[in-house]
Amino acid sequence: MRWRPVADARIPVLMYHDVAPDPPERFRKYTVTPAAFSAQMRWLARAGYRTVGLDQLLAHREGAWTLPRRAVVITFDDGFQGCADHAAPVLTAHGFTATFFLVAGLAGDTSRWLLAERGIELPLMDWPTVRRLGLAGFEFGGHSLTHPRLSQLGPEACERELRDSRALIEDRLGREVRHLAYPFGDYDARVRDIAGRVGYRSACTVRIGLSGPDDDPLALSRVPVTGYDSLLDFVCRLRTALTWREALRAWARRSGAGGGGPGG
Repeated sequence: MRWRPVADARIPVLMYHDVAPDPPERFRKYTVTPAAFSAQMRWLARAGYRTVGLDQLLAHREGAWTLPRRAVVITFDDGFQGCADHAAPVLTAHGFTATFFLVAGLAGDTSRWLLAERGIELPLMDWPTVRRLGLAGFEFGGHSLTHPRLSQLGPEACERELRDSRALIEDRLGREVRHLAYPFGDYDARVRDIAGRVGYRSACTVRIGLSGPDDDPLALSRVPVTGYDSLLDFVCRLRTALTWREALRAWARRSGAGGGGPGG
């Protein structure tokens, strides 16, 4: 398919977590079923979207590369095994790429941080799986060593989480790691500065929005895709970062069409 380049644009950087058929209720928001994921990727393909990596997004922002007209970045936080089992084959079938952010110190183990947060643990990809996906063309970024809230750590501990996770992935894969996603989306100016100092070129947040030219490379906005989203929500998020109901409410507020409040 021929595509028209775009000189400047606001790009959806999609944020997924797990893709699995029977998500625990406590993690349902963060789990997309294989059927829903397949429908979303099929829609992207039919609508003419092309996946690009974070390297290409940064190169575009630096004026060294031009994005296709319908560009989308696909990212997965945490490195859940379900993504290797259910998302990667679908992506490959459509010729799509994606970036998986790994909790490097727990590869092949379970999501221990979820015990305190949600009372559950889920399996994480092991290194052989990660290497296999790397050979298939997928990219990997850092998501710390153990998934802490980085802003709550002292400077040395924060630097260790970010520096050592990057080094571990590079050692296991034999390729440079340039991109990061902040665990829990938790960061502040100090964490951001440490991320840049230890070698990350970009860092993804959980701030909801399309990524535009004014985005700080070390604080990129993303578009969440949740287990509650319909296909219509997904399509709406690609243009607005919001579900269709959220987008409608936002439009109503902007246009003054929201009525006079309760009783109005």
